Amino acid sequence: MRSRARRRRLPDRLQPSRRGRLTENEKARLARVREDAEADPVVPGRADRWSTWDRAEQGPPPRPDWVVTELAAVDTDLGVLKSGKEADVHLLRRGVPGGRQMLVAAKRYRSSDRRDFHRDAAYLEGRRMRRSREMRAIAKRTSFGRNVIAEQWAVAEFSALCTLWSIGAPVPYPVQRDGTELLMEFVGDQDGTAAPRLAQLRPDREQLHQLWLQLVALLDLMAGAGLTHGDLAADHLLGEDGQLG
Repeated sequence: MRSRARRRRLPDRLQPSRRGRLTENEKARLARVREDAEADPVVPGRADRWSTWDRAEQGPPPRPDWVVTELAAVDTDLGVLKSGKEADVHLLRRGVPGGRQMLVAAKRYRSSDRRDFHRDAAYLEGRRMRRSREMRAIAKRTSFGRNVIAEQWAVAEFSALCTLWSIGAPVPYPVQRDGTELLMEFVGDQDGTAAPRLAQLRPDREQLHQLWLQLVALLDLMAGAGLTHGDLAADHLLGEDGQLG
């Protein structure tokens, strides 16, 4: 199991996920890599796709050393961990063939024809988009508008996770966001067994008290950062070795 170091202070300003600008040579090199991958769709072994790391929005620094960033890495879907009304969470293995590997949780917001949008009105309240075309599509709930909503959910969740991780909250490290897919640290064993949800635990009185104190500390930390949990429930919190995660 992976232990995660926590930063306990709120930075004055979160750093961008990518520092500096790519040189023209580097841009050309990355373009050639992508063109080569698209020209040769064969993925090594039984993998499902090439890594999407280079084109995704990446997580906050300092990046944990277990994160696989090599462009030669491939992704293999190992199955569904949890299904929800708005998204499904899959177990994904990313690694370089013959090299280092990592397990991540891939949260994939559902396509427009499979999603339940009963919470969208509350979620979008107070949010405005600059492009009137997107706002009209959202208002009319067209296929395009529903996909825009799905990506807005993903953008908002990834941003919140980045902030929470950066201030030391016990959340999985947000690895990347690519469209409506979030990759985050998998909390569990190396064999793919996920940590139990808080609702599945049967703690004794003292353990319950300690979990309560951790929850209060988490809510206090979130309030200090100007955040609130929109769907707090025992089924949405992980409990591992007496620790909320």
